[in-house]
Amino acid sequence: MDHFESKDGALFAEDVPLDTIAETVGTPVYVYSAATLRRHYRVFANSVSALDTLVAYSVKANSNLAVLSLLGQMGAGADVVSGGELERAIRAGIAPDKIVFSGVGKSQAEMRAALKAGIFQFNVESRSELEALNRVALSMGKTAPIALRINPNVGAGGHEKITTGKAENKFGVDISLARKAYARAASLPGISVQGVDMHIGSQITDLSPIGQAIDRLLGLVEDLRADGHEIRTFDVGGGLGIVYDETTDCPASPADYGALVSEKLTGRGLKAIFEPGRMIAGNAGVLLSRVRYIKTGGARNFLILDAAMNDLIRPALYGAHHAIVPVKPSDGPTMRYDVVGPVCESGDTFAKGVQLPKMQEGDLVILRSAGAYGAVQAGQYNTRPLVPEALVDGARFEIIRKRPTIDDMLAHEHIPDWL
Repeated sequence: MDHFESKDGALFAEDVPLDTIAETVGTPVYVYSAATLRRHYRVFANSVSALDTLVAYSVKANSNLAVLSLLGQMGAGADVVSGGELERAIRAGIAPDKIVFSGVGKSQAEMRAALKAGIFQFNVESRSELEALNRVALSMGKTAPIALRINPNVGAGGHEKITTGKAENKFGVDISLARKAYARAASLPGISVQGVDMHIGSQITDLSPIGQAIDRLLGLVEDLRADGHEIRTFDVGGGLGIVYDETTDCPASPADYGALVSEKLTGRGLKAIFEPGRMIAGNAGVLLSRVRYIKTGGARNFLILDAAMNDLIRPALYGAHHAIVPVKPSDGPTMRYDVVGPVCESGDTFAKGVQLPKMQEGDLVILRSAGAYGAVQAGQYNTRPLVPEALVDGARFEIIRKRPTIDDMLAHEHIPDWL
């Protein structure tokens, strides 16, 4: 469910007409619904409320400070994968003791920042990282609370580039090596072992791989406790899928997910950590764009938008589907269009053969389900400014990331005096 609906023949974000935002902010622009963010967080948190939980929102999905602040006010913690995301979460008001730090390549500077802040847990991904974290912690006179991320060799997710739990993926410690890794962790004076961690993929629509991975890690927990480790936390990761295409997608519900995890973890003496991202933010945002030109009469009909692959790279990167909807739908004749952007790449294509009402230059469209992995992956290719972001809450809206000017973009570059 989202709060982008048709009223009086036009699309609204909650109680704000999308064409009003386009006129005020310009296009392209990301538009987020506060009501949808709140609802999705509440639905997820309620689904796992039978457990002792930390719901650590995955900052990489949508890291805007306003989005983080809103979710933090709802009770969310944060799952971060960089020093920058750590700083964002703290500045947004999320308490450090509700932050977990994941990622395969944490720098020593990032480790120091997280230790200084006093985060809840490091999710350590390798023996090398473990040794480095120990050295940093000892140099600061601190002890780092850790879980080892275990690779259970269970794959899941909608695309090979977002599957993270198979043996050939770069993530985590192979489960066959886990007991030795925990033994080494327990021997390090700067490390405090407190849990286990897993994350097997993104856009997961079938719960069976999650259940299989949890079972494998619960077996490991029993072995680790028998080895003398006090395992108190179980990080289930994230990855629960959403609907991108209503004709094909049928993801598992948060209620079914919560029931599965609760059944497996209840009575185990474990604090459950969850890292939802896409499920919270994905359908809470759209990319609002204007038709710049239309090309017809050749082999294909092209609808050329002012949005491009640098603004929303998921279709080019993953072949991802985002439903394209006119802001002011028409009951008139329809045409098939290849919907593309202005960037000088053939890959700058959002969709092919989309059946839409006959469009005119200047018409507005939205690309749905763009609230996660949209603005966070945007770039400035072709020296195109980063797309701005707006947050709607009822009948009000505000720009929460402004569109930079060309001067803003070039201010960070320098021509040496010797040129």
